[in-house]
Amino acid sequence: MPFGYASPEQIMRDKADYARKGIARGRSVVVLQYVDGLLFVAPNPSRALHKISEIYDRIGFAAVGRYNEFEELRRGGIRYADINGFTYDRTDVTGRGLANLYASNLGRIFTESIKSLEVEVVIAEVGETPESDAIYRLTFDGSVFDEHGFAAMGGQAEAVVNRLKERYRESMSLADALEVALSALTEPGGERPPVGQLEVAVLDRNREHRKFLRLTGARLEGLLAQSSATTPPETPTASPLETPPSDTPPPTGPEGPVDDGSSPL
Repeated sequence: MPFGYASPEQIMRDKADYARKGIARGRSVVVLQYVDGLLFVAPNPSRALHKISEIYDRIGFAAVGRYNEFEELRRGGIRYADINGFTYDRTDVTGRGLANLYASNLGRIFTESIKSLEVEVVIAEVGETPESDAIYRLTFDGSVFDEHGFAAMGGQAEAVVNRLKERYRESMSLADALEVALSALTEPGGERPPVGQLEVAVLDRNREHRKFLRLTGARLEGLLAQSSATTPPETPTASPLETPPSDTPPPTGPEGPVDDGSSPL
C-alpha cells in the first residue's frame, strides 16, 4: 500500500465532515408555508449580504454556509432561469428544474473537487394553490429532499425542526407563521433577535407577476406586533410537588386512648 493512501470511503467521509462543520457554524434559516404562500425567515445582522433572495417570478432561494459559495450558486440559478425563460417560456422555469441543476453541480463538486462546498440550499416555488407549493432542500453532496410544510437548515437545524413540528399547522396567517418561525429559531429561554437583525421575505401567490417580496421596517414591525397580540399568554402550571392551599385544617390524632399494641386481642 503506498504511503499516504486513503480509501475513497475515507475521503468522502472527510469531505462530508468538513462541510458539516462549516455549515454548523452558520445561523439557521426557516422556510415554511402559510395560507397565501411561503415565508422565509433568517437571523442576519448584515444589511449587505443576503441569505434570502429571488431567483425568478415564483421561485425563492435561501442558503446557509459560506456566503461566497452560495452566492455563486444563486447567480448561476438566475442565469439558468433567465436563459430558459427567454428561450422557451417563463412558465417552463420551475423550482424542480433549479433543484435538479443545483443537485447536479453540488454532487459533481463534492465528488471531483478536493474541497466540498460548505453550503445548504432551499429552493421554494409558490403555486396557484397551497397544494402546488414546493420546497426543495439540497445538501452539500447534492442530495435533494422534497419537504412538506416547512424546512430548516443551518447550525441548529435538528432542534429547529423539532420545534417547528410542535408549532406548525396548515393554513396559518402570515403573522402566525412569522411567530412560529421565530419561536423555532429561538432557543428555549433565549432572546429573539431584534427587528434590525432579521431577514424576512415571502412568496405571495396573490401578487401579480413577481411573487417575491421582502418584509422590512414598519411592515415587519407591524406583523411582529400582530403576532405578539394574537399569541395567548402562557398560564403557569403548578409543580407536581406543590400542594394547593386548602381551608381544611390538618388532620389530628384520634380522640380517646391510643392502642399501642400491648393490649390483648
